[in-house]
Amino acid sequence: MTDRSKDRPIQIAEVRHRTGLSTATIHRKMEDGSFPQRRKLSVHVVARCAGDVDAWVAGFDQNAAA
Repeated sequence: MTDRSKDRPIQIAEVRHRTGLSTATIHRKMEDGSFPQRRKLSVHVVARCAGDVDAWVAGFDQNAAA
């Protein structure tokens, strides 16, 4: 299990920057279960764990290289 206490939340702008994906593509991938889900931080704020997004990018890069 991952220790999330050292993992910081990132919002959609940083997720787009890290992945190179559009917001619509990120939401489609979340719906089909192939992208890390967002977490509600407060009434108006959602974010993803930076480590989850980084792991997704690393896995994507490994699959693309294969």
